[in-house]
Amino acid sequence: MADNTSDLAPISQSVGMPMLHKVIFVALLAVLTVLPFLVYPVFAMKVMCFALFAAAFNLLLGFGGLLSFGHAAYFGGASYVAAHAAKVWGFTPELAVLTGTAAAAVLGLLIGALAIRRQGIYFAMVTLAFAQMVYFFALQAEFTGGEDGIQSVPRGDLFGLISLQDNIALYFFVLAVTFGGILFLYRIVHSPFGQVLKAIRENEPRAVSLGYQVNRYKLLVFVLSATFAGLAGATKSQVFQLASLTDVHWSMSGEVVLMTLLGGMGTIFGPLVGAAVIVTMQNYLATLGAWVTIIQGVIFVLGVLLFREGIVGVLARWLKRPL
Repeated sequence: MADNTSDLAPISQSVGMPMLHKVIFVALLAVLTVLPFLVYPVFAMKVMCFALFAAAFNLLLGFGGLLSFGHAAYFGGASYVAAHAAKVWGFTPELAVLTGTAAAAVLGLLIGALAIRRQGIYFAMVTLAFAQMVYFFALQAEFTGGEDGIQSVPRGDLFGLISLQDNIALYFFVLAVTFGGILFLYRIVHSPFGQVLKAIRENEPRAVSLGYQVNRYKLLVFVLSATFAGLAGATKSQVFQLASLTDVHWSMSGEVVLMTLLGGMGTIFGPLVGAAVIVTMQNYLATLGAWVTIIQGVIFVLGVLLFREGIVGVLARWLKRPL
């Protein structure tokens, strides 16, 4: 009995934010505040949206130990719903984003309830299969616009007061959404729930023997990950005023895996770095056409060979502090 109590102790404690992490978050906020005045704001907003997407995926893979090949379903699904809500229903930006996020949460609950019944590669294949179903639904459904997608999505007025037609105003809305989402994910990881997730990831049979209902934790982390992926997708649709098949394509699911692994799976700041690297490459190497994909592949291979724990994972090992 004493042994079980000692095992439960570290799981039941919340971990406060270390000073290093506080410094990193403050520095990150400072950089992001001045970033739209240094680079094209739309590019900066794209980086933030994908950083949130990668952070959401990392919650599932890095801390939950569940590899999904279908996260584009929630990212793109929320993008379509938010775009439709803004263009057809006339929702304000914040309501459109919330509607898309809620749709992603519901979709995550439905798919997750079935997917978590399988493990390993079977789990990954089930998520991919459901994502393909979402893709073909987006291709065939009338309200999604088929191959054209939903275009000319109005940005509207935030809370009916602040016009988001200006890129700078929209940037700070996206910054608030992204930064708030990442802080929320940080809190989840460092909560008792997050500690249980890590225990399940490291030794699921041991967690079961301690009395944890593992499937409930898996379902909850799946829904949370889908929800924040949806938040990223819904926000992106407001930035680009577009929801397209690219958002729900299987390659989008592959990109977020690449971002997470390159930056550092199971780290807080790794997915942010990975997303920044990949989006920056896509933006500045766009003139190379199809070569961008090849260059991404080469960088990914080099990253795996030289930084097996990801860029931030290696830095954390050198500093001997979790990042």
